[in-house]
Amino acid sequence: MRAGAGLGRLLWLPWALQRHRSSCRRGTPARLLQPWVLICRSHGGLMAQYGTEQRGQLHSPDFRLYFKNSKGKYISPFHDIPLFAGSNEDKEIPAKRSKNSESEVVLNMVVEVPRWTNAKMEIATKEPLNPIKQDVKQGKLRYVANIFPHKGYIWNYGAFPQTWEDPNHKDNSTGCCGDNDPIDVCEIGSQVRTLGEVVRVKVLGVLGLIDEGETDWKVLALSVDDPESQKIHTIDDVQKFKPGYLEATVDWFRLYKVPDRKPENQFAFNGTFKDKAFAFEIIQSTHEYWKALLHKKADGGAIKCTNTQLDTSPYCCNEEEVQAIVQSVPSPAEDYPVSKEVDKWHFLRQ
Repeated sequence: MRAGAGLGRLLWLPWALQRHRSSCRRGTPARLLQPWVLICRSHGGLMAQYGTEQRGQLHSPDFRLYFKNSKGKYISPFHDIPLFAGSNEDKEIPAKRSKNSESEVVLNMVVEVPRWTNAKMEIATKEPLNPIKQDVKQGKLRYVANIFPHKGYIWNYGAFPQTWEDPNHKDNSTGCCGDNDPIDVCEIGSQVRTLGEVVRVKVLGVLGLIDEGETDWKVLALSVDDPESQKIHTIDDVQKFKPGYLEATVDWFRLYKVPDRKPENQFAFNGTFKDKAFAFEIIQSTHEYWKALLHKKADGGAIKCTNTQLDTSPYCCNEEEVQAIVQSVPSPAEDYPVSKEVDKWHFLRQ
C-alpha cells in the first residue's frame, strides 16, 4: 500500500460503512466524508470526546483537520484539549500540579502522524484554532524518508496539548533553546492510531534530541488501553518487553534528515533515555511556559493562541469568529495523489 493511500484509509475507515447509507440519501459522495466523532477508550468503556472535520484536499497544501468537542463546538487541539486526561481543565488554564502521584498521571496525546505513514502532519501553531496540516518546506509537502529497515514513522507520533517549548528559554540540560512547538510524543502501543485521534497515555521516559541547534524533547509513552499497559511502566520495561525499540528510536531520530542532505541529529545525554520522573519535570515546565503564553506573559511571536474554552485567556474567541476561521478554508475534496517516490527505501552506511 502506498503511503498516501495508507493515510487516506486511516482517515476514512471504519466510519465509511456506517455512514454510507445516510450520505447517499443526502447526495454527498461517501468518499469525501470524514469522521465527526473520534472514539477514545477510557477505563469506563468507550466515550465520545473529540471529533475532527476535514477541510481542503488530503496531501495538498490546503489540507486542514479541525477539531471539535463532544458538543460539536470547534476547539484548538493546542490550547483547548487538556493536558491532563479526565480533568475539568478544559474550562480554565490549569494550575501547577503536585508531583506525588506521577505514576498515576494520565495525559492526553494528539496524534499527528499514525505509525507507518510518511506525511509530516503537524498542529499548525501559527494558524487560528491550530488545525492539523501537512508541513511544507521550500514549497514542497514534507514526507519523512524510509530509512532501511523502517517504513515511515515507527510509532504513533504526536504532541501533548497545553505544552510549549519556549524558544526564548535555554534548557539547562541541553544548552539549547526550545523549538517553539508543543512537546512531541512517541506512542509505542500495538494499535495504529488515526490522524487527529486523542489518546490517553502514560509517560515512560524522554529522549533529548538536538535538532538543528534547538531542544526538541521526545517523550516515550504508551496508551493506557494497550494490552501491554499493565506490564510496561518504565524505560527498563520497554527494553525488556520490546527489545530493540529504544535503539531503533535513537537511530531513527539521528538519521531521518540525512536523505535530505542534512547532517545527523545530535542528542543530550549521549542519546540515553531519561526516566519518567525526569520526563514529568520537562512536561511540567513546558506546561508552565504554555500558561505564560496564554496569559501574554511570554513572547510567542507568530504563534496563534486562539481558543474557545479557556475563559481566563485573553485569546478566547466567540462562535462567530470561529465560524469565519473555518469557512475561510476550502471545502473537503478528493485526496490528492501522492508520488511513488515517497515509498523509496534509503540505505545508509552506518
